[in-house]
Amino acid sequence: MKLYGIKNCDTVKKARKWLDENGINYEFHDFKKDGLSEDLLTRFEEGAGWETLLNRRGTTWRKLPEEVRDTIGPQSAHQIMLENPSIIKRPVVERDGEITVGFNADEWAAWAE
Repeated sequence: MKLYGIKNCDTVKKARKWLDENGINYEFHDFKKDGLSEDLLTRFEEGAGWETLLNRRGTTWRKLPEEVRDTIGPQSAHQIMLENPSIIKRPVVERDGEITVGFNADEWAAWAE
């Protein structure tokens, strides 16, 4: 299992703490330190969809010009996420060939059994 995100993100911290407390092994990939390749982003988009990945509630989204936010589509979203990995909803988890986005302790407990 691989967990992708940003080390200082509160949701990523909660997810990592939950994994540690439940004895689940994982590899952590920090977008800030380890980067985000075009191939990896494409894999995320294919597995979860660009609309799921794009965090429209965060500061990075709000900083985008209004005309960019109003006309966002698959190609422009891909480019924005590639240039600003902070705009990706976190954490992204790659497990058994599946991509999931976000942290929900109850859902994770169900698949951890």
